[in-house]
Amino acid sequence: MSTESSRDDFIIAIRSAFLKKGNRQKFSLFTLLIISILVLSLEYFKTGPVNQFRSITKDIIFRGSYVVSSPFKYVKDKYYLFQDHMSMYEEFSVLRDKDLNLDSLRKEVDFYKSENALLKKLIEERDLFSKEYMLTKILLDKQSPYLKSLIINKGQKNGVKLGSAVKDRLYYIGKVVNVNFLSSRVLLANDLNSKIPIIIEPSGINAILSGNGNDEYAELEYLPKDNEIKENEIVYTSGSDGTIPASIPVGKIIFQDNKKYVKFFSNLNQLNYVQVNK
Repeated sequence: MSTESSRDDFIIAIRSAFLKKGNRQKFSLFTLLIISILVLSLEYFKTGPVNQFRSITKDIIFRGSYVVSSPFKYVKDKYYLFQDHMSMYEEFSVLRDKDLNLDSLRKEVDFYKSENALLKKLIEERDLFSKEYMLTKILLDKQSPYLKSLIINKGQKNGVKLGSAVKDRLYYIGKVVNVNFLSSRVLLANDLNSKIPIIIEPSGINAILSGNGNDEYAELEYLPKDNEIKENEIVYTSGSDGTIPASIPVGKIIFQDNKKYVKFFSNLNQLNYVQVNK
């Protein structure tokens, strides 16, 4: 009895000491420390009622955490679902606009096809991919401020004839003015001595394309007065001279200083291979 009484007196003394004014906060911290130590010490008991209590407590905590977090998880899932829906709607809008644009482009292409067919009928266009043309290599480029000509590696042996038209891909660039056995000389369309008959479409006006030494454009001569030629109209060879085939594209109309010129489709300074009409 004396031992238990002494122990009780000791505990009462400790509580009295910590409950005094100014020591209450320390007592609270001390209490939390003791509880923490007790909780940690329970981990060392793997069997018996303590272990069962620990297991039940963990189950309650885990289940409670799941129940508490379920509404938040539901809201989060719905939020992401809504975001996915909005994203899909935006993608649908973009695809719908693309489809409308494609449909518009198809109609525009159909229009240009019909217009091209009409132009071909008007100017009696020949097949631009004719097998009558042979590919030749440029051996020498004779360039000066006003004289523009080329030497090619085909001549009489290959069927080249005087006055044959010369093209860069599909575009007219000049004609053969001298033929040797294995080579020929080509006078370019921008040479001062070059003059070829052309037709401007769709206005249907005939004129003469005259070289002026410029590498980018040539001049127009013998245009009718009060003509209604518009910028960007296409210039073709007319074939009225009887040597150069008709309907070969040359360039397009441009306006400079209130004067009309023909801007070449080909870069006459960057030629490596050309096609010659047999």
